[in-house]
Amino acid sequence: MKKAILFIIDGLGDLPTPKTPLQAAKTPNLDKLAKKGITGMLSPISRYLIPGSDTSHLQLLGYDPKFFYNGRGPLEALGLGIELQEGDVAFRANFATVKDGVVVDRRAGRIDTKTASSLSKLLSMEIEGIKLIFKNSVEHRGALVLRGNGLSCNIGETDPHSNDPISKCYPIDDSSEAAKTARIVNKFTELAQERLSMASENKSRKKPANAVLLRGAGEYRDATSFIERFGMHGICVAGGALYKGVASFMNMDLALVPGATGDKNTDFIAKAKAVSSALASEYEFVFLHVKACDSAGHDGDFESKCKALEKIDKMIPILEKTGACIIITGDHSTPVSRKEHTGHEVPILVYRGERTDNVKKFDELNCALGGLGHIEGKDIIPLILNITERAEKYGS
Repeated sequence: MKKAILFIIDGLGDLPTPKTPLQAAKTPNLDKLAKKGITGMLSPISRYLIPGSDTSHLQLLGYDPKFFYNGRGPLEALGLGIELQEGDVAFRANFATVKDGVVVDRRAGRIDTKTASSLSKLLSMEIEGIKLIFKNSVEHRGALVLRGNGLSCNIGETDPHSNDPISKCYPIDDSSEAAKTARIVNKFTELAQERLSMASENKSRKKPANAVLLRGAGEYRDATSFIERFGMHGICVAGGALYKGVASFMNMDLALVPGATGDKNTDFIAKAKAVSSALASEYEFVFLHVKACDSAGHDGDFESKCKALEKIDKMIPILEKTGACIIITGDHSTPVSRKEHTGHEVPILVYRGERTDNVKKFDELNCALGGLGHIEGKDIIPLILNITERAEKYGS
């Protein structure tokens, strides 16, 4: 049977201003695959719905978020290597700067990862018999896990998402479990500020990382593995915690790639070589993720998005030489003119999928004319099973 690469370029889609980054960037290798393959437009979840990065990745990998999504926190925690247990409640976390009780910077001046790692050691603790596990990822980001009896994820968040005081965590149902969990979160927020304010690492910082903001609460539940569901031995090549967490949730293996930072400075070629190595061994499916285009979109940086696409383009010859079927698309659009996710479709390209069309360039306008037409995220895994000769007949 054939092998496959699902290459998700985070935030790929855009809007013309007057061109999109895909139209403006020099991408001869992507265009070459477009000429030899078949293209179309993809709604990662459904038409015009604005996808989150978490829900769209679940959908694209065959795990319908209506059934498998229970908050982003557990996925972030898994991606940081925290081994979760059934019933754990997990949050996404940000180091932040607070002054006179008000959040002045939600990212603590984009604190460097090394300093954040040192500060993280102050934040694991026990409250009311509940174990709290904190771990940082890249820069200001991290995750908090609550472990013990009588917990609930039906609670609010403490991140105000603006220059306001830290929000109080509140229960969103009448259960004693939700009330207990909210109380513990509020105590953690208080203790975290006390400990971080005293930390030597913060003494010389103009924007001290003196608080932790929490959001995306979810309760961890086990799921059937990717190989059990789809019959492919899969591995993930990614730098960001969320994407590694999605793969871990599906019990995929994770490739350890030096230089895979999860940001614009990631080693693009090292990632491509890791895919090649994986497919030369026992792996039949690779989930490859690159974040840089999304970051540029959120920053409103047209040139950076073009440069990221041109670096991605240099990965393509390495991927092509593997002989695998290649599916290239995005998890959502992040237009530089909007600086946020939108419900616009993203281009999709299938190479070595047997059929071809007349499209000669990989961008939003050309792919809209492609032979795949307009498809949805739920179609991706069936498409891959079909072109790799793994699909089973429906009926007799």
